[in-house]
Amino acid sequence: MARRVGRVVRFHSDQVTVVDINDGTHINLKLRGRFKKQGIRPIVGDLVEYTPDGYGSGLVENILHRKNELKKPSVANVDQVIVVTTLKNPEVPPSTVDRITVLAERAGVDIVIVFNKIDLLSEEETATLEDFIKVYEKIYPVYKTSVKRGWGIDTLRSVFAGKVSALAGLSGVGKSSLLNAVNPGLQLRTGELSKKGRGRHTTTFSQLLELDFGGFVVDTPGFSSLELGDMEVEELKEYFPEFRSAPPCAFSDCIHVAEPGCSVKDLVEKGEIAPSRYQSYLMMIEELEEKEDKKPW
Repeated sequence: MARRVGRVVRFHSDQVTVVDINDGTHINLKLRGRFKKQGIRPIVGDLVEYTPDGYGSGLVENILHRKNELKKPSVANVDQVIVVTTLKNPEVPPSTVDRITVLAERAGVDIVIVFNKIDLLSEEETATLEDFIKVYEKIYPVYKTSVKRGWGIDTLRSVFAGKVSALAGLSGVGKSSLLNAVNPGLQLRTGELSKKGRGRHTTTFSQLLELDFGGFVVDTPGFSSLELGDMEVEELKEYFPEFRSAPPCAFSDCIHVAEPGCSVKDLVEKGEIAPSRYQSYLMMIEELEEKEDKKPW
């Protein structure tokens, strides 16, 4: 039979479930033995060629080229990472948001930032939220939501529509609750914050959930690790878009820390680059330099 193309939405044992990209049917496929011999296998989000057997199942024949891949857990071909954060219950520091955006930038994925639980904020905290929005809206699309009040849900639904999205954020920020509000049919489990202010993971494995209005969302614990991995010190500056748009520095290899004639530092002093973003950058630079110092050479 002629080969067809499907998107992997779930793993179970030695099989994968795919959604055919042409007719939307779900089909369980087995992997040919050569995949195991070669030590490769598809991951959630992969586009695969498969041969149906005519009895409701089939065989995976080939894994098509991935345009990107997110790590821990692995997900392929993501259109956008939606970073969910909160200023209260829990209070998420901007440095955490910046770390997630760096990881998404490195993967070459579009980024959207969602400030959730805005109904909990006092007047003073709302003013703080607006300050944060002024920082991020210059770089990424930013939305405000409240599941309890239904604020921003219709707008967020349009953000998801027709795309493969991955949610990222600390436990307790309301990722599953947001998805349930955007698409009630998902009926995802949600978890309340513990007394210590820590959220409980309510998702334990990767799968692609199909949205009723078109598109998919990766149902995972988010970035289970916020480690910068094997990133080089000189590489980090490329993942801050506002740095990339700054005028050339006096030195082409400037890492925007202590070098003279640094245009990025000039823009920070002028307030054109947010000091909070620059401080996050310096924290990550220090972390990468410490890791480099520990290398056995």
